[in-house]
Amino acid sequence: PRFARSVILICSHSPDGAMGLRVDQWAEDIAFPHLLQQLNVLPKDDERLDDDTVRGIKVHVGGPVETGRGFVLHSPDYHNTSSTLSISETISLTATLDILKAIALGTGPRSSFMALGYAGWGAGQLEDEIQSNGWLHCDADTDLVFGTALDEKYDRALAKIGIHPGQLSTEAGHA
Repeated sequence: PRFARSVILICSHSPDGAMGLRVDQWAEDIAFPHLLQQLNVLPKDDERLDDDTVRGIKVHVGGPVETGRGFVLHSPDYHNTSSTLSISETISLTATLDILKAIALGTGPRSSFMALGYAGWGAGQLEDEIQSNGWLHCDADTDLVFGTALDEKYDRALAKIGIHPGQLSTEAGHA
């Protein structure tokens, strides 16, 4: 139930487990300028905190694990050699304060997605959940990750694999 109708980008997957970020839920209780102040990325009196661009950046719920930890999915035009992980040719991940400062200063990536928390699975857990029909999977694309129409992402992800939501059943089985 926690992940019903959710869209999660798997960022890391190995024999030790998997980590992903939910890309379809706003964090209602925190604004980006407040986050910048709280983390001392910008001083409290910095005029950029009132800039419409900075104020317009939404913070998302990345998942239920370590909800105080932040992650930024972004276009590959921003790269920190010590902290940026390439997820695909068009999506990267950075989890350090420098990217938040770069975004606030207007020198960050062209596209970005800020999330607090993540979804995590232990060794073999995600594979077992997929085998039990707990998840459907599709290829990620930049619009699915960076698009702002969150309420459309689930249906768009299903459409990528040729499924209409009305075709889904709450009963699972194997042929």
